[in-house]
Amino acid sequence: MKFISIPGAKPNAGHYSAATRKGDFLFISGQLPINPLTGEKCEGDIVAQTKQVFSNLDLVLEAAGTSKEEVMKVTVFISDISLWDRVNELYRQYFGDHKPARSIVPTKELHFGFQIELEAIAYVNVEE
Repeated sequence: MKFISIPGAKPNAGHYSAATRKGDFLFISGQLPINPLTGEKCEGDIVAQTKQVFSNLDLVLEAAGTSKEEVMKVTVFISDISLWDRVNELYRQYFGDHKPARSIVPTKELHFGFQIELEAIAYVNVEE
């Protein structure tokens, strides 16, 4: 198993990796709206938080040598299901024509009071 980290990122506060890769599969840890390079928490609304989460996802995918077009499964944790329409529109913009499998999990609370967290599974071509 290979442990993936984002180049230049602040060390994780917990005992985990940004992602792990085994063979062709990449398992991406839950991404909160925190800038991994600065450690700054996104204090904005659900739109700003969702954009930060997608930016973080891009950084992890790039560090692993893959891209959002190779994301196979996404799990979105959201603090209030009434926010879903706005998140879903940003999700559609982010992924475009690519439609990975997806689960939406409404939850009462997320770490640091955030409104969104996202984890994913992606494909990495190990022959490249």
